[in-house]
Amino acid sequence: MRSRQSKWKIVADYGRYYFPWLTQFACIAGILAGGAWSWTGLIVLPALAVLDTLLPDDLEMRAMRNRQLANIPIWLCAVTGPIIYLVAAWKIGQGGASLSDLAGIALSCAWMSVVPLVSATHELYHQRGFFKQFIGTYAQVCYLDASRSIAHRIGHHIDVSTPLDSDTATRGTSLYAFTPKAVVVSTKEVWRIENEALVKRGHGRWNWRHRAFRAAVAQLIFQIVLFSLGGWVAVATALAGMVVARFWIESFNYFQHYGQVRVVGSPIGRRHVWNHFGMLTRPVAFEITNHADHHLDSYIPYYMLRPDASSVRMPSVFICFMAALFPPFWHAKIIKPALKEWDLRFATPEERALARNQNKAAGWPDWFAEGTTHSSPDAALTAAE
Repeated sequence: MRSRQSKWKIVADYGRYYFPWLTQFACIAGILAGGAWSWTGLIVLPALAVLDTLLPDDLEMRAMRNRQLANIPIWLCAVTGPIIYLVAAWKIGQGGASLSDLAGIALSCAWMSVVPLVSATHELYHQRGFFKQFIGTYAQVCYLDASRSIAHRIGHHIDVSTPLDSDTATRGTSLYAFTPKAVVVSTKEVWRIENEALVKRGHGRWNWRHRAFRAAVAQLIFQIVLFSLGGWVAVATALAGMVVARFWIESFNYFQHYGQVRVVGSPIGRRHVWNHFGMLTRPVAFEITNHADHHLDSYIPYYMLRPDASSVRMPSVFICFMAALFPPFWHAKIIKPALKEWDLRFATPEERALARNQNKAAGWPDWFAEGTTHSSPDAALTAAE
């Protein structure tokens, strides 16, 4: 009986990661059907939000061991992302689309570019191998950021939870203040990192090898293909969806490390992330919301990431997003209680000093004066190192 249950768990674990690919095909079917069906891709957002909130958290490890099999849904989602835009452009080129249809297409493409495309490309460009990194990089034309992996791997993974990281929001920052700034700063970070890398290799800052130039060329080629399929209306609709997607992506980064602190140069711990263990969130995002181990070793495949049951329990990332649209509610009901627990249970003494300063600057209560602090094993290990 146990062996049979084990086999079913393996099948279920591999199978659950095809669900995001099915949502992509639902989006394509909706675009082809036209009319109100054009909104199908966007409707996935509230549907996931409701279901993920109603279902219990998923803290189980995956019984997956074959990387090639586990990569199949990753490849499918990464390749299908641009295909959605191509199908949309062709459909628009057939004529007859109303403004409502075009809005539905743009927003459906935008959401499909966030979930599951961001997670799929993220998994590929973190793997070894030229072709994996190539697809993971250039499939990101769907959200106008085919050079994103530069700032992410060389900036975010080194500077996470410090003031140097544009993906880490300081305490008191609203979603509305964070998102546009993150778009600008992360773009500047790509140019700075790539310029410095070229100079170190003996090239000029504006050398043709600049990866941001390659990203721009890839975007231009993609837009030309879209134009050939659907004309200027298709290009305008696609660009609208891409812009929305880019801002949406940065807004979801807001919830990954909000308010957490780390001394610049100190070791990164499993505590330096907010995890969201929703039963649907984990598979549709390819474990990007369960990424404590990912910051310790970015080459660990998604299916081997361990849920950190000892961490501060956060609600569904979709609930966090909805709550953050109303900053007073987000701060009072979700993130302040979480950060208070994080500060008192997990932070090192040096991190508590940083946290106290941020609380004071944000006008938040000084909960260090009212609570007893003690460090987790993770924080104690970091302090010892």
